[in-house]
Amino acid sequence: MAKTRPEKLIRDAVHGDMVFDSRTEMAVIDTPEVQRLRGVKQLGTASLVYPTATHTRFDHSLGTCWIAKRILAGLREKGVRASDEEREAVALAALLHDVTHIPFGHTFEDERRLFERHDAPERVRAFLARGQAAKVLRSLGSHDAVLSILTGRRGGRPFLRQIVAGTICADLLDYLARDALFCGLSQRYDERIFRYFSVVDGELVLEAQKDGIVRADALSEIVNLLRLRYFLSERVYFHHAKTASGAMVSKAVELCLARGLTLADLFPLKDEGLFQYLRARFGRDRTIEKLLDRIETRRIYKRAYVLTRKVGEALQGSLIERYHADRAGREKAEAAIERRGKLEKGDVVVYCPSAGMSLKEAEVPLRLSAGRPRPLSELGLPEVEELRQKHRNLWKFYVFVSPERPEAVRDAARAAEEYFALPNELVSLQSGQSYLSWAGSEPERAGARMRDPGQGATPDEG
Repeated sequence: MAKTRPEKLIRDAVHGDMVFDSRTEMAVIDTPEVQRLRGVKQLGTASLVYPTATHTRFDHSLGTCWIAKRILAGLREKGVRASDEEREAVALAALLHDVTHIPFGHTFEDERRLFERHDAPERVRAFLARGQAAKVLRSLGSHDAVLSILTGRRGGRPFLRQIVAGTICADLLDYLARDALFCGLSQRYDERIFRYFSVVDGELVLEAQKDGIVRADALSEIVNLLRLRYFLSERVYFHHAKTASGAMVSKAVELCLARGLTLADLFPLKDEGLFQYLRARFGRDRTIEKLLDRIETRRIYKRAYVLTRKVGEALQGSLIERYHADRAGREKAEAAIERRGKLEKGDVVVYCPSAGMSLKEAEVPLRLSAGRPRPLSELGLPEVEELRQKHRNLWKFYVFVSPERPEAVRDAARAAEEYFALPNELVSLQSGQSYLSWAGSEPERAGARMRDPGQGATPDEG
């Protein structure tokens, strides 16, 4: 009779009872690096909008591991072979996939572009070169295999990495369910999605066919995942108050970077520890102290000026180049608007997202017949194209301003419109006219009539 491995049962609000191997998985879970994630919120400042959105990257890491094992179990039932060592590596990689996250990581890395991404191979290798987690992995003989999965190193079998970090993967399936639950949104995908995973030529795919015939139920459930992803993006991830509060935190850290803060300083910190650290080290700076105080007391900056994709692709690209990728460009614009609006330093924050808002989950490979899989985006399904377009339309350029002075929002709006030389779209957004007229708009043609952003600046602001 085969000897069973000791297990640990953990009750989770999202997935119910989750089972972890006591010798391997619990050894990694109990390392200081993973335990630190208990203090790093999954959604950053979203709890300022949705008070119960206080779930952490620790919870999410356990859930991702559990889902990865469910996907592996389903593949095994379909005859996809994976050795014990490979299954162990996938589970441990899922547990560690967020271990490199700093507090408010997505805000700093993806939105404000202050640091490289948490999953950059160099950063993952540095984290797993030392420390207790690295020591445990080496003692288990799993270090190289886990590192290979997390860094996307060539070789091996791609589906092992794709289970953890693919288009539709364990990471996505956990955070969609977890974020919806803790934000109080009654949305959930069907558990049947786990039955659709398969492997073709070493790649993870979703089967939407049986015996060469398209399964409408499978296809609709896959599309439902995209619908849920868009719903959370609209309601949570790009909620204007979450965006504003995140921009305020980023601005505070950006000011600290100019005074000697480094990325390495943030690695051991949790969310609350970040604010304590910044106050202790940089609290004498009035602007930094003001930003931190306003965030902690939920005096969130207000929208004064908004641009959408209606400006046209060319001007959108110019805005992204000047104010997303270029810190100096943001600082110049913020200072100019503060001067023109007679505002104090730190009262204005410019926020410009990247262009990468194309709903990457639509690239999931599907098999609709006995032939080769194709990306969902190539099938020409009207609902998928509509969701992709709606997701792209979530792109918004903001100027946020402190509302401490009653007329500050009005003054900042006027100053921003002069500086960027583009009409403010905030009123049409608030009235609903922007949504009603979007389908009939021609952003390329409209945008071509507008001046290049920044042309409205006077010489003393350059």
